[in-house]
Parts: sequence; C-alpha cells; structure tokens
Amino acid sequence: MLYHATEGRLPLGDTFMDYVAFGKGKQVLLLIPGLTLRGVKGAGLSLAWMYRLFAKDYRVYVFDRKEKIAAGCTIWDLAEDIASAMAALHLPCADVIGISQGGMIAQALAIRHPALVNKLVLGVTAARVNPTIQRVVGGWVRAAENSDWHTINRESITLGYSEAYVRRYRLLLPLLERLVKPADGQRFIHLASSILTFDVWDELPQLRCPTLVLGGKQDKIVTGEASQEIAARLNCPLHLYDHLGHAAYDEARDFNQRILAFLCSD
Repeated sequence: MLYHATEGRLPLGDTFMDYVAFGKGKQVLLLIPGLTLRGVKGAGLSLAWMYRLFAKDYRVYVFDRKEKIAAGCTIWDLAEDIASAMAALHLPCADVIGISQGGMIAQALAIRHPALVNKLVLGVTAARVNPTIQRVVGGWVRAAENSDWHTINRESITLGYSEAYVRRYRLLLPLLERLVKPADGQRFIHLASSILTFDVWDELPQLRCPTLVLGGKQDKIVTGEASQEIAARLNCPLHLYDHLGHAAYDEARDFNQRILAFLCSD
C-alpha cells in the first residue's frame, strides 16, 4: 500500500480506537487531527498522501478519537486516550503534531505526559476557549443536536477555508454539504462540547519540549490571535499565514515543509 500505509484498531477499555500508520522511517511521528464528522477509518491512503513528506524519516501514526465518547468528556480525557494508545502500540515517545482540536489534545498530552513528547507542533489551535470558538463550536453543537449536518459541513468550508478557495469551489458546496454525516451524532456532540470547556492557559508554561506554532491570520474558527498568544506564552517560533484561515494546514503549500524543517532542526 502507498507509503506502507496500514489501518488498525486498538482495544481501549470497553471500546476501541481506529488509527492509520504509514512511512518507513525509524522515528515516530504522532498526528492528532481536528474535530471532524468522519474518522480515519478508510482514509489510510489519503492521509499517507497528504502527509507523504514525513514518510521517509518517520513512521507516522494518525489516531482517531475512541469510538465511545461519554457525555462530559474533556480534552484531558482525550489526551489520556492518546497516552493509552501509545502504550498499547509500545511507542515510548514521539514528535507530535496537533491540528485544531488535535492541538488542544496535544497540549494536554505534553503537559500531563511530558516524557511522551519530544517536539510539539501546534497548528490552528488555542490554549483556551475564546468568544469565536464559543460561538462557532457552540453553534455546531446546537446544529448537531438537531441533526443539521448540512450547516456543520457548510461552515467547516466557508469558515475554515480562504475566500479564494470558497469561490473556486462554490458550485460544489451544495453537494459537499450533504456528503458527510457521522454514524453517531451523540459522539460528535460530546467531542465538540469538550472544546467549550478547554483551558490550559495556566498550565501552558509547564511545557518544556521545543514547540512550533502555525496559524492563519484570517482564522474564523479559533482566530489567529489564539496562535499568537500560545507562541507568546511559550516564547516559541510562530508562523502566521496572512491570507489563510483555519484550513491553512490544507491550503498552505509549505505547511508540512515548515513542520519537517522544525522537527529536523537541532
């Protein structure tokens, strides 16, 4: 399979976690994606292609969230799930990339389990909830409670991507709005709700691993300011894409190159 990609399922307590692994390098890279209506199952080839730049130097693991998510779940709980998955796969430590909600989980993981994280990359994420996150994600929770997946799909594109991208694919938007809905709506609600209570601002200075922050100045979901305040709090490198938003990880051609350069630096 492309870039030695495989898909697996880890038993965790009374449930399981799906994951994708690819690459032939000796180092371990952990990618924690953001909140989504679809999981990683069946996405092995597309993920391996999207992150193929890391396949030479790393064995890359992309973890989904657990299949069963309880009401009241927190970002700290999701970080513990990642730690359990690493233990199950006998991964003593890794370089970690966290995107959006995945970046929140990555921060919690690095704070709670510093020995597991060598280097940390935080993409389009925040260290605490702000009014924009509260409005957008809170709106998604309300939409999900009404099974309004069209709104969530639409806003993921119109709020996440640049205006140029949205204009380019505007004719496809009605189709894209109807393509994806979760198998378990309550699971999505519980995962989205965990974002609304997230706050590691006071604990953030405990991070000791080298960290890179990447964000989009036009981010309409977490804001570009959220990336700036993390970098300022940690006194770490920051790159803010002036004309991109939350989907900078997808739109910026040099996004992965910047990450790899950071991970390979001394």
